[in-house]
Amino acid sequence: MTESSILPQPCTDPDCGGEHTPHERVALAKSICERRGVRMTELRQQILELLWASGRPTGAYELIEALRLRDSRPVGPPTVYRALEFLMAQGVVSKIESLNAYVPCIHPERDHDCLFFICSDCRASVELEDPRIGGLLAEDAAVLGFVATRRTIEVEGTCAQCMEADAA
Repeated sequence: MTESSILPQPCTDPDCGGEHTPHERVALAKSICERRGVRMTELRQQILELLWASGRPTGAYELIEALRLRDSRPVGPPTVYRALEFLMAQGVVSKIESLNAYVPCIHPERDHDCLFFICSDCRASVELEDPRIGGLLAEDAAVLGFVATRRTIEVEGTCAQCMEADAA
């Protein structure tokens, strides 16, 4: 299936578990940008594709090296950071602060809080949508008279694969 034949459809299944292909998600991200009247440049798309291909939180300098290997031309840190800032502003990429790394958003078409479970052994991360968490945070913020502009929660621990490997 070619990229142009992929229909960028939003996910309507609240329990899908993020089981979408990277090509579907990149096509959706491009569609979101088009609807908003902002440009998904070739570099921005390449960075998004690299994040999907990585399958784990990826730092900016890892992206710079991957771009150099992919295109045989250097791309400077400011350029990559600007692209990442754009992708975050559009809601298609999130930054995991504790790792200083980036991940693609599984459902950029949904307005939701980011809840990440991060394995401290292998650095894998899983994004989870749980509206209950957002509701609780909104209630607490209202009690304090606080207006939250961004909510990202990071939970660090050990993933099932690493626990199995440790037990073996």
